[in-house]
Amino acid sequence: MPQGFYVTFKHLFKKPVTLDYPRRKKPMVPRYRGRHYLERYDDGTERCVCCGLCAAACPADAIYMEPEENERGERRAIVYEINLLRCIFCGFCEEACPEEAIFLGQEYEFSDDNRDSFIWTKDQMLVPHPRKDNPFKRIYRRVRKVYGVTDKGK
Repeated sequence: MPQGFYVTFKHLFKKPVTLDYPRRKKPMVPRYRGRHYLERYDDGTERCVCCGLCAAACPADAIYMEPEENERGERRAIVYEINLLRCIFCGFCEEACPEEAIFLGQEYEFSDDNRDSFIWTKDQMLVPHPRKDNPFKRIYRRVRKVYGVTDKGK
């Protein structure tokens, strides 16, 4: 009996391990890969030029896109979809994009009772979002561009 009270009192004054989840959310680590976002330039135009590198880099084949040319003759994606049921949130699409048009944010709540809602369109990803700044990625690309370094021969 005293041993049972010992265990009870030992845990009574400890800090709780769990959170009151719907009301309080645990902050995610900075490197967490969650919801996909598409970036825009400062003038409001889309960064994505529909080069297809993100779709080629995706090991789950979760990205589908169709290109078109706009009025100025620039390529853009008329259809851009990500199937979240297939996506493994590896971040390869983010790394492969030469325009830094796609990135994975911190949002992790995707629950729904309809499977069709897990196929995200371009309009769902072109929303205002908190920026996940990665200065090393920009510096690395800038240095490679200045010195003309390519990945040929790797």
